[in-house]
Amino acid sequence: MLRPWLDLPDARARLASWSEITGLDLLTLGTEASDEAVRPTEIAQPLLTAAALLSGRAVLGGGAPDLVCGHSIGELPAAALAGVLTDDEAMGLSAGRGAAMARAAALRPTGMLAVLGGALDEQAVRQAGLEVATVNAKGQVVLGGPAEALEAFTAPGARLRRLDVAGAFHTSAMAPAADEFASLVSQLTPRDAVCDVIANADGAVLRDGPEILSRLVGQLTRPVRFDLCLAAATAATSAVELAPGGVLAALVKRALPGLPVTALKTADDLLVDA
Repeated sequence: MLRPWLDLPDARARLASWSEITGLDLLTLGTEASDEAVRPTEIAQPLLTAAALLSGRAVLGGGAPDLVCGHSIGELPAAALAGVLTDDEAMGLSAGRGAAMARAAALRPTGMLAVLGGALDEQAVRQAGLEVATVNAKGQVVLGGPAEALEAFTAPGARLRRLDVAGAFHTSAMAPAADEFASLVSQLTPRDAVCDVIANADGAVLRDGPEILSRLVGQLTRPVRFDLCLAAATAATSAVELAPGGVLAALVKRALPGLPVTALKTADDLLVDA
């Protein structure tokens, strides 16, 4: 995940500093560790944040973005690139968030289920003891809840796929994590954003720093409405998905056809004009 970015100026020094902040050897984890070793959420979230920050700062070249929008943990580097947090603060929060969510997930067996295609009946979802955790686009929804409820759930006309995650993220199962994360956030003094920030919860376009941080806490137990985020980005003239890029770019192209989109996978992609 991090190997393509190590030749950027100060990349190794920044990773060394962030390793101290997070208590993780990010350089080794991001270049040598196996998929299994980096899959736990307490490790994956800091790594994802580090990759986004390294690639994002390289794209901006010292400037500011016009608009940012993160997906789940991506809201932390987005807030940093918008000037609400420092990069170091975002890294510290990513480690705290990941660890808190891992602890919440360990309290009872929960998980997530992708529902692809078909018409989802939200009342049936609730009656099954599940919650909507993510709406990426029409016909692309993720549910979360108790493991036994996920196993029993059916949706006529849809394809169901269990996700390899530790727990039911962005549902009420993460309430203990939200309490922990709120304590961490309360120790920071956010700044107002230098650009528009689109919030996961409802696609609201924000600049108020305290509100943005408050929403980051609330988002742990609320669905990620990336469909609404994309609906709020219709004025964009181009888009860049930060590293490790690929998944979100496909959603953007589907929702906003004709919008030029670049997915950053290696530093060579920086040479592509988005």
